Amino acid sequence: MICALGAAVCFGTASVLQAVAARAAAEPGSDAGVDPALLLRALRQWRYVAGLALDGCGFVLQIIALRSLPIYAVGAALAASLAVTAVVAARLLGVRLSGVEWTAVGVVCAGLGILGLASGGEGHGSGSAALAWSMLGIALGILLIGAAAGRLPERPRALVLGLGAGCGFGVVEVTVRLIDDVSPAALLADPAAYALLLGGGSAFLLLTSALQRGSVTTATAGMVLGETVGPALVGVVWLGDRTREGLEWVAVAGFVVAVAGALALARFGEAPAQSPGPAEGAGERDRCGK
Repeated sequence: MICALGAAVCFGTASVLQAVAARAAAEPGSDAGVDPALLLRALRQWRYVAGLALDGCGFVLQIIALRSLPIYAVGAALAASLAVTAVVAARLLGVRLSGVEWTAVGVVCAGLGILGLASGGEGHGSGSAALAWSMLGIALGILLIGAAAGRLPERPRALVLGLGAGCGFGVVEVTVRLIDDVSPAALLADPAAYALLLGGGSAFLLLTSALQRGSVTTATAGMVLGETVGPALVGVVWLGDRTREGLEWVAVAGFVVAVAGALALARFGEAPAQSPGPAEGAGERDRCGK
């Protein structure tokens, strides 16, 4: 669980940096659903690059956590990156958190504590070839849905892009568990490896676009749901994830409480438009993570 929480800290801090860079890289008047050029422009922003470095550290910690914990526990911990983003924004960007939002931060922590006490070890199911191919199909579908989202009105577009990004991150969570042999020959023949790369890349692309357009709160809520609920079900149904004996409902309660608290902090997908804090140029843009 320590690794999962460390990943949440990395992702939550990266969110602040990357969201600022995403808004700075946006072209006035652009409203397409998914804009690959936006990602290229964002990569020229030092904050985005620093955020990617933190994302890399978080991803390594996430892999370690997924090798020892059930997917539902890791997913809930990663959703807690919203609480990290809120606290970082309050400290570095001078954002004022309401009493309700501070309560939500506490709720997330409480939910994770409950979940940590109730969760068992990683399931021993290895998944099937059909599951690996299904993950690849889902990753492809996410990219296609994101490309079509540009035709939607603002609010449903943000929701679709955010949900798609969350599902992409969920594909990564599942495929990490499906890959057993990391030798080059095995990876080249493993559809789960391609699903991991495509799912992660699609998620970053959709999330960058969602954070630059429309309601970021809506996009963030969709992302949290996409990266927690579906992967948790896959872990329980197909990969053998379980709780400690007799604590099934305690784990469910902890999962629901943690995710609900994260959803209450969804506005921290976007930092204030203007912020005089120590982060230079903090008046550009902010996002939430993972």
